[in-house]
Amino acid sequence: MTTELRTSTASAAEVEADAVVVGLLPGSGDAGPSLAAGAEAVAAAFGDGDELVTELALVGATGKAEEVVRLAARGAVAAPVVVGVGLGRPGADGAPDAEQVRRAAGAVSRTLAGTGHVASTLGAIDLAAAAEGALLGAYTFQEYRGGDGGTRPVGKITLLTGPDADGAEETATTAAAVAGAVATARDLVNTPPNDLFPDSFARRARELGEAAGLEVEVLDDAALAEGGYGGILGVGQGSSRKPRLVRLSWAGGDSPRAKVALVGKGITFDTGGISIKPAAGMDHMTSDMSGAAAVVATTVLAARLDLPVAVTATVPMAENMPSDTAYRPGDVLRMYGGKTVEVLNTDAEGRLILADAIVRAAEDDPDYLVETSTLTGAQMVALGTRTAGIMGSDAFRDRVAAHARTTGEGGWAMPLPEHLRPELDSRIADLANVTGARWGGMLAAGIFLGEFVPEGLQWAHVDIAGPAFNTGGAWGYTGKGGTGVPVRTLWALLTDIAENG
Repeated sequence: MTTELRTSTASAAEVEADAVVVGLLPGSGDAGPSLAAGAEAVAAAFGDGDELVTELALVGATGKAEEVVRLAARGAVAAPVVVGVGLGRPGADGAPDAEQVRRAAGAVSRTLAGTGHVASTLGAIDLAAAAEGALLGAYTFQEYRGGDGGTRPVGKITLLTGPDADGAEETATTAAAVAGAVATARDLVNTPPNDLFPDSFARRARELGEAAGLEVEVLDDAALAEGGYGGILGVGQGSSRKPRLVRLSWAGGDSPRAKVALVGKGITFDTGGISIKPAAGMDHMTSDMSGAAAVVATTVLAARLDLPVAVTATVPMAENMPSDTAYRPGDVLRMYGGKTVEVLNTDAEGRLILADAIVRAAEDDPDYLVETSTLTGAQMVALGTRTAGIMGSDAFRDRVAAHARTTGEGGWAMPLPEHLRPELDSRIADLANVTGARWGGMLAAGIFLGEFVPEGLQWAHVDIAGPAFNTGGAWGYTGKGGTGVPVRTLWALLTDIAENG
């Protein structure tokens, strides 16, 4: 079941729904919360003065971010229940920002799961943010649940925009399409690896691409061998389920503003290979194809919304397994394009398949290249589980990081220090796949990838090892499992390029 999204200029006090949502801001000092914009009609229906706020405070409302309380309307408004949601303390201008609205809308959708129809005044604050947050918070993955499939999401959400809402339908439609792309990425990440392996992933990518009118190319293991894709083949040779390389291309309409290459890591399951991982937490490696899921979903989104930017996703897919055919520490792989890499650790496999894909993507002569991957545990050590590490060409790296923060997906610009490059020197090959040092693993991985990027090409590497998969409790519009990061960052970047080049 999917959640239906609508906009309306109806009065929040008169709309027919199972619940009506109002936003709350924290008071200063000992003062109680205050109502955010859009709640005026509901407040007036409760009588003169601050009756609505007083009653919400009595049931525990403080305006704290993502706090959700319910209040029986007792006939004051058409909906039987008023739901107050905290937006958190606003900025210097006194208004909540887009991410506060997204998280509040998501918290409401999660809390009211199973409700038939919810009307929300958060659309009067920031319609796009409210739409994204509401739909992402309503996301559920029920494919493998028996019986009735577990808790059903909110059936319908009506965002109340107020009487002067020019372009509201278009704004909501675009936001819904973006949220749908995130949901596509989440679905792929949440699909277990016995059902999502290189061939099945490639078939699903083909289906998504062809449905959106994309040009699709799939290279199987024989074609990869003929083409000299040594990194993808080396990583995938230990599995009975052979690797693939998928290419999805959107031409950008009649007059594309620029050409962008997207590359995403598609390790459908990562045991670590011969350098095997510890058993604890290995189940999380079902998410090691999150980068691939994101670039597939984003490229499809570009076509669906007719974005005037040419976008090509190059997606290497492999399963990293230990077996009598697996690649070994000490092996030397000849990568696509001719460089050789000495394998010192088979658990540093993502950079090997990405190197092949980056070289192939660069052959299209793009203006920009963005690669994203669940690449290093060092990303989480440095930045935690919600902030991606972003490396690459300085100016472009900063541009991508700014969009990551604006969208609420989180990202921080990181350096590629020249002094780390010698640590990737190999005694027998052009370079090694890891350093012998304990420190700077995230940066060293970025430096490794940079060795395969042509000089002069503006590029960025987005390490989403932590942000791509939520192993903790739900928060805001993010549930457990696949998050869909960094689809919204990539989309914001592409729209920026469409507008500004």
